[in-house]
Amino acid sequence: MSSRIRLYFPAKIQSDLSSHLTREQTHYVKDVMRLKIGNKLSIFNIQGEWETILESYEKSGAKIKVKGKVRDKIKEKNIWLAFSPIKQNPLNFVIQKGTELGVQKFIPILSERTVVRKINIERIKKIIVEASEQSNRISIPEINKPELIKNFLSKFPKNGFLIFCNINSDQNNLKNILAENIDGPICILVGPEGDFSEIERKTILDLKQTYSISLAKNILKAETAALSAITIVNYHLNLS
Repeated sequence: MSSRIRLYFPAKIQSDLSSHLTREQTHYVKDVMRLKIGNKLSIFNIQGEWETILESYEKSGAKIKVKGKVRDKIKEKNIWLAFSPIKQNPLNFVIQKGTELGVQKFIPILSERTVVRKINIERIKKIIVEASEQSNRISIPEINKPELIKNFLSKFPKNGFLIFCNINSDQNNLKNILAENIDGPICILVGPEGDFSEIERKTILDLKQTYSISLAKNILKAETAALSAITIVNYHLNLS
């Protein structure tokens, strides 16, 4: 199952459905993976995963026919990552690995010391889809438009849980906190390379949903902090 080609298919899927892949997907299965007529591949969306067979290559794209459902949708932990945008290559890495590690929503945050103020949302969406296809995920994470830290905090869900990656914190254990029954999202908040300003830090810490945690004694790069925090959260959630 894991070695089979998997493609994201956002439209409704049902048994015996015949449809065409997109131009990019057709290029991938025909020219990159060199699939032959009659070969099998999988398509998926939030509702589950289906086995399909490649019927033909046509002008409108590769034609596939759905044979049957092989996996139902699954309940996943609602992990968010709120982060200050960084340079393209490390950002791509965070998005790709964050998707593999189960992040459900990426939230770019603009703070006083954020250097990169704009990101290419469409490019990030492509990275998310490719990472979901390759990592055997069924769900596709969301990517929000960049927003100011104060706006993000003002509308943070009341039933959510905000894990603030804070080098000044003396807390480093999430075991007891994440063992509780949390109804809302678990959101990891990582600041810019120069950290949040003192005013921003106070606003974050004043939010009653905030839990401050230190990831390491050393100063971590933003991408290292983000992936470390996601890994730690996943570890404790899998124990609960």
